[in-house]
Amino acid sequence: MSTDENEPRIGSLVALGGGHGLSATLRAARLVARDVTAVVTVADDGGSSGRLRRELQILPPGDLRMALCALAATDDDHQLLTRLFQHRYGGTGALAGHAVGNLVFAGLWELLGDPLEALDTLASLLGATGRVLPMSPVALDIAAEVVGLEADPRVVRTIIGQVAVATTPGRVRRVRLIPPDPPAADGVVSAIDAADLVVLGPGSWFTSVIPNVLIKEIADSLARTRATKVLVLNLAPQPGETAGFSAEQHLHVLRQHAPAIDFDAVLVDSRMPLSGTEREHLERAAAGLGARVHTSEIARTGEDGTMSAVHDPTQLARALADVMPASAGDRRNGRRSTECR
Repeated sequence: MSTDENEPRIGSLVALGGGHGLSATLRAARLVARDVTAVVTVADDGGSSGRLRRELQILPPGDLRMALCALAATDDDHQLLTRLFQHRYGGTGALAGHAVGNLVFAGLWELLGDPLEALDTLASLLGATGRVLPMSPVALDIAAEVVGLEADPRVVRTIIGQVAVATTPGRVRRVRLIPPDPPAADGVVSAIDAADLVVLGPGSWFTSVIPNVLIKEIADSLARTRATKVLVLNLAPQPGETAGFSAEQHLHVLRQHAPAIDFDAVLVDSRMPLSGTEREHLERAAAGLGARVHTSEIARTGEDGTMSAVHDPTQLARALADVMPASAGDRRNGRRSTECR
């Protein structure tokens, strides 16, 4: 999808995140960008990914697999292979719950001796339109400061592990990575430096989105890149992680974790039920990131005609393409706009 269907409007696009949120961005990105790079969180410790991570001492493959499948070629043969990679074994044996693609990634890594080479090989097998990179070559853990788990609401407890953080009944205040100061994977920084558009979100805020900006090399690259930087907000609060969060709170939390990174645009579905006051607060929070709010119908429409909680690839692609001229123009003129359109 582009103004000229034969000519993508964006040259190089980098999308950072994990899980279903990153997959949604990638399905949109491939419609409007000639060159797509996915930078994927590597902190998953649950399910098939967690088991393979612990047993084989490898990067958790689940989010990497999902990103590859989102970029896979759309012809019948490649889509059959994509379905195979996404297939999970049933039953109760040793393979139960494992995704086929996770096992293939683990086997290729063992065979080739390099996770990036394994990912590039899988991308070739799937006919992927872009490249998938882990955000770090080191498997990471997420540690969160959480309140609300004790009778005294002022007591802060530390919860460790992506699954534990994502499902805590408490309120997450801040997250950090273990081990501290991990390196960025080869190719990540150079991709961000050369990008025309960088997209962060949507996704689980504390476990998929924010971890990317906690790696110093990535944060420094995001702060200095001349790319247009877009933040895509979730369509609904994440149960557990951000239950009860307003749209503006998502932005405040991001700023707390990434004080040096500014953005150009914050994408919000125009059908989100925001009151006039909530909209003003969101615009003010976006301005605090150096961004302006862009509203568009970026969610799928349900059978009842209402907004669903799933992003629509074509609509999101159009919104990402439309952000580029206005944001680029604002930067060229040396100013930021907080206008909500």
